[in-house]
Amino acid sequence: MSFYTSLNGLRNAQTELSVIANNLANAETTGFKKSRVNFADIVAGSASANPKLVKGIGSTVQAVDQNFSLGPIQQTGSSLDMAINGEGFFAKVNPVTGKTFYTRNGNFGMDGSGYITDSSGSRLQVLPVDATGTVTSTTPIDAQAPIVNGAGSDFVAVQIKQDGAVIASYADGSTATIGKVALANFVSPGGLLQTGGQDWQATGISGVANYNQPGAGRFGTILSGSLEQSNVDIAEEMVGLITAQRYFQANAKAIDTATQLSQTIVNLRT
Repeated sequence: MSFYTSLNGLRNAQTELSVIANNLANAETTGFKKSRVNFADIVAGSASANPKLVKGIGSTVQAVDQNFSLGPIQQTGSSLDMAINGEGFFAKVNPVTGKTFYTRNGNFGMDGSGYITDSSGSRLQVLPVDATGTVTSTTPIDAQAPIVNGAGSDFVAVQIKQDGAVIASYADGSTATIGKVALANFVSPGGLLQTGGQDWQATGISGVANYNQPGAGRFGTILSGSLEQSNVDIAEEMVGLITAQRYFQANAKAIDTATQLSQTIVNLRT
């Protein structure tokens, strides 16, 4: 039994080492959120067993949790770089598949049609506004700046305000608010599914997305010209790496000791 108990420990140590390695590998990844492993013990005993004689049979990985704490903010100066100072996720839609993704990576640009997109072409979602800049619906739409305004003037630039207002400027000096950045929040963010590229998708565990404008309720404000960096603390991860290594070595030693005891018993019988 001790072999299998220690084997469980080895497997769990390997899982923890893998998670820590992934955290360290993404220490410089914009908008990355670190993970941690939670373990649970395994106890073998029936209702009629003497509780003073019940022994554990190892441990198991209970969950790999994501930590959504705010990472350091780095100023970039780019008008379409955004960071969320508080809770919420940027929403973006893949124009080919129609799937919605959520991210804390606010590194956006603009394509030839005036859509605000990420590096993979997914379109940033905004809340529609009226002529006064007031949000008219909480159903998000694609963020698109008309290449030519109603007066026939060409598009010049776009800027994003702290309240999420996306304002397009034109050659004739006029401006137009094309929407306010849509921020999404979830009942259980830890239930979001990681899909790579600093993107998440909603699941039955996370619940559906609740959209609103920046600064409303629990939603954070927008920091334009900035990006949120990874929330990985390298010093903390290195300490965890040493602990996981010792955990692995201790379980390996337990297997070695059990092997020696088994060999001794075999030698006694022979």
